[in-house]
Amino acid sequence: MSLDLRLPMGLMFTLVGIILAAFGLATRSNAALYERSLGINVNLWWGIVLLLFGQIMFHLGRRGQKKMASLPPPEPGTTEVRRGH
Repeated sequence: MSLDLRLPMGLMFTLVGIILAAFGLATRSNAALYERSLGINVNLWWGIVLLLFGQIMFHLGRRGQKKMASLPPPEPGTTEVRRGH
């Protein structure tokens, strides 16, 4: 079994990005909360960044799995190491 680490990492970053962006959207009218960051809704912007990064990682992992599935199976009796990149 070969698990591409980009898949769970992509899902984790996507989930954290969704939570952070949702918090940023829910608190966008609270000016006192964003006073220290010069009025910039940091939670919303970093949530969007994490969401995009997570989606990129997930799609790269899926692409790598499809590439591995399209390779011919190794010959019996060989100890060939298959890498998806």
